[in-house]
Amino acid sequence: MKRNYDDSASPATMNPPQNVRGAQPGQPSREQQQEMMQKMEAAGRPGPGHKALEHFVGNWKAEVKCWMEPGGEPNVSQAKAKGTWIMNGRFLQEDFQGEMMGKPFRGLSIIGYDNTKHMFTSVWISDMQTSMFKSEGRGEDGNQTIKLEGTSSCPATERTEAPVKVVFRVLGPDRHTFEMYDCSEGKNTKTMEIAYTRA
Repeated sequence: MKRNYDDSASPATMNPPQNVRGAQPGQPSREQQQEMMQKMEAAGRPGPGHKALEHFVGNWKAEVKCWMEPGGEPNVSQAKAKGTWIMNGRFLQEDFQGEMMGKPFRGLSIIGYDNTKHMFTSVWISDMQTSMFKSEGRGEDGNQTIKLEGTSSCPATERTEAPVKVVFRVLGPDRHTFEMYDCSEGKNTKTMEIAYTRA
């Protein structure tokens, strides 16, 4: 029987052939695996998006304005916050202590920059709720403005998946604001504004 040397399968075992790189068919080669690891390592390193969050590090005094209804007088209270890097500079954590509905409360936010999605991402929790507010979005004006969008639940109105937009605005080295908008029915109704001043 004449052996066909163009047949890359072994006539003795009839196993599927391996490619010259040593990878099974359908699996990445060694070079491709190395390239994938390099991409993963690059995506895991803090970059320019994280540098934009450096402004928020430190201790802050805050004035909080909350609107219960459009055009009404806001409820004004004072608060304090502390921003610190966590996970070796990959995420910024803010510990917020203020007042809500006449009672002291504590909130915690974590914001970062997803190098793969090229977006800022954030999560917020507090000791007055059991839901988490998650949002994501992009920076503008050299990341001096960061706009995030997400959905929120409101136990008072029993609304779930209510669209919400939040905006961070850097006004200077020692000042920034945080704004929250209710985007229901296509409207952008401001519900909260926090003015931060470095302590």
